[in-house]
Amino acid sequence: MLGETCGLNRATAWRILSTMESHDLVACQRDTGQWTIGRALVEMAQLGGTDALRLAAHGTLERLSMQSGETAALALVTGGGLSYVDDVTPSAVVCASWRGRTVPLHATSTGKALLAFSDGRTHRFTRRELVRYTSTTITSPGEMAEELAETRRRGYGVCRGEYEESAWGVSAPVLDSHGRPVAVVSLWGPGDRITEERLGPLGELVREAALRLSSSH
Repeated sequence: MLGETCGLNRATAWRILSTMESHDLVACQRDTGQWTIGRALVEMAQLGGTDALRLAAHGTLERLSMQSGETAALALVTGGGLSYVDDVTPSAVVCASWRGRTVPLHATSTGKALLAFSDGRTHRFTRRELVRYTSTTITSPGEMAEELAETRRRGYGVCRGEYEESAWGVSAPVLDSHGRPVAVVSLWGPGDRITEERLGPLGELVREAALRLSSSH
């Protein structure tokens, strides 16, 4: 039927669909022969919205960085997890950019913020031992379940040098109209600046910033 609609013979239509399937542009249910839109097309459709969000969030990152004196960053939710797309660092601070990087979800504040507010993502992080990166990485499934529950309660995630010892931070999710995370806003820096006492106030800053971005998205 698709071939007829497009004016193609069956073999040509099948060849085109097979090529598109290999790039995740379409997907076929083999038991019924029904073709549907693939994951790659869904992600491409989402890109327009997330790119607009990235541009809209830059001013928020600048304000967060100025208020805190630390690096403010934005990570977008992708099929595989999170990818940093923008950051703002105070001119007086020298630090490495995380832009373009992906991170382990259980060992970062951004990952915890995503997991705590996502349905269906948490089971593989709360049912088995997790990879340890530093002495403070949470590896126990039970402890991670408690950490995610606390993250959801207060509205932001916390990391105490759990992926890289020099990176402490707080992160809050930007939610769409259905309450699903589309991005995560974070503040991070070394533990000698982002001390235990600062985690709460900084967490409130990112939570409020993420709420503003959620309402405007």
